[in-house]
Amino acid sequence: MTNARIRPAVAADVPAVRAVVDAAFRPYIARIGVVPVPMEADHAANVAAGRVFVAEIPDEGGGGPVRVAGLVVLEPRPDHLYLDVVAVRPDARGTGLGRLLLEFAEDRARALGLPEIRLFTNAMMWENQRIYPRFGYEAVERGTTGPYDRIHYRKRLG
Repeated sequence: MTNARIRPAVAADVPAVRAVVDAAFRPYIARIGVVPVPMEADHAANVAAGRVFVAEIPDEGGGGPVRVAGLVVLEPRPDHLYLDVVAVRPDARGTGLGRLLLEFAEDRARALGLPEIRLFTNAMMWENQRIYPRFGYEAVERGTTGPYDRIHYRKRLG
């Protein structure tokens, strides 16, 4: 997806951030039996803290206004970059936007001098168990937190 632009989210983006997260994660409610954690996040606080980066794409064939089609929520930690959320609207899946967002996270980690990225996904989100290893992430742990069965991944950056 060469026509996407990733930028830091601003306060005016909070409704779009909420809409992307909702569209990306709502289908999983029935499968996992609970609301996915990203849907309950304080999006305004994450945006205000500078943790949210949105991917904009041109609407309606490229000539119209742009719309937020995906996002990442990143949190620098002392020894890694924590990739809290990656979300792509269902109508933008398969366009390379997810890849672009993961590459953005890697570039961000490198710019911050952090040697790896860590994330976790719900074990019932089977799609992610195929996607993350394709991008160089390795599963390092599985554990339960409350009602959530999670698989933890990391990617060491070279």
